Amino acid sequence: MKRTLEKYQEIERSITKKYRKEIWNRFIKAVRDYDLIQSGDKIAVCISGGKDSMLMAKLMQMLSSHSEIPFETVFLVMDPGYSVINRQKIESNANLLNIPITVFETNIFDAANNTDKYPCYLCAKMRRGYLYSQAKKLGCNKIALGHHFTDVIVTTVMAMFYGAQLQAMIPKLHSTNFEGMELIRPLYCVHEEDIIAWSRYNGLEFLQCACRFTENCRDVNNETTSKRQEIKDLIYELKKTNPNIEKSIFNSIHLVHLDTFPGYKTKGERYNFLDNY
Repeated sequence: MKRTLEKYQEIERSITKKYRKEIWNRFIKAVRDYDLIQSGDKIAVCISGGKDSMLMAKLMQMLSSHSEIPFETVFLVMDPGYSVINRQKIESNANLLNIPITVFETNIFDAANNTDKYPCYLCAKMRRGYLYSQAKKLGCNKIALGHHFTDVIVTTVMAMFYGAQLQAMIPKLHSTNFEGMELIRPLYCVHEEDIIAWSRYNGLEFLQCACRFTENCRDVNNETTSKRQEIKDLIYELKKTNPNIEKSIFNSIHLVHLDTFPGYKTKGERYNFLDNY
């Protein structure tokens, strides 16, 4: 007699079977290639409620159960001031995925919404600080965020187009404000289109944009005026004539030829090629 699986077990099975190549293998590749997890780590897996962080939480939970490297996980949800509906959505999805979350509350939305300049920057900075602080209180030495392959590509192009600099997103980094804390990105090699396909296959609905300040956020089917989406749309168009363009951008940030650059910056210091010409 065939055993009936719980919903969360079906979801786990889809990760290791149907999406093994696209999701599980790429997740494991990032963990191994970038040495993201060490023995004895206690990692705060940060969940915002979106598809990326929820998938990351499931992957980290599955890995912690089967990994030869012993490490602990805490599934941390920060409520920056969500609406009741959004808060309930996060809790119900966590329950559906069988992820035991730890929730703490802040007033970040109120603080960010009351500033006239750069509310998104302030919100992001405050979020990161609160997550590090809470994770450290819980005895964690790392926080895990759900940035994926597509975020890496888009961030790189945005920095060049709108920031006038060649700047990428690295798989892990040490915190400058919280000693002994580190940030890791386990979805670094996982493509967003595969995350979307996985969530649709399992009939999952996650938060799209819970921010009270930006009403103009979109899901994968709607329009928006955000610069990030503008770059995503541009890359989508370029892929029609160059299917490997994302891979090329990703590989390029792993093979930077500094000798060909007239200037560069490292550890806060700027250098010119004439310095050692």
